[in-house]
Amino acid sequence: MECDDEAMPDSPRFLTLADAAEVLNTSVAQVYALVRRGDLPAIKIGGRGQWRVEAEQLESYIARMYAETRDFVDTHPFVDPEGRPVDPVDPGDLPPGD
Repeated sequence: MECDDEAMPDSPRFLTLADAAEVLNTSVAQVYALVRRGDLPAIKIGGRGQWRVEAEQLESYIARMYAETRDFVDTHPFVDPEGRPVDPVDPGDLPPGD
């Protein structure tokens, strides 16, 4: 019998919303909201309409979020009220809630 090493990939092609939430370190409800808003492409399968996110789509979403974050940081410099650069390493300089 011949062995086909490519028959079973190392990781699954499709992830449950719980799996995607674990990768993003967030809640299933947050991932569901991303899917329903169209931010994270997903498919519904089966009679009960279970959601699945393709691993490649999740990686593309993560890459988009990195790009959006870079754009945000570039257009919103980290400065004090007088406009001077702030050392982001000092936790005391962070705004409340961050």
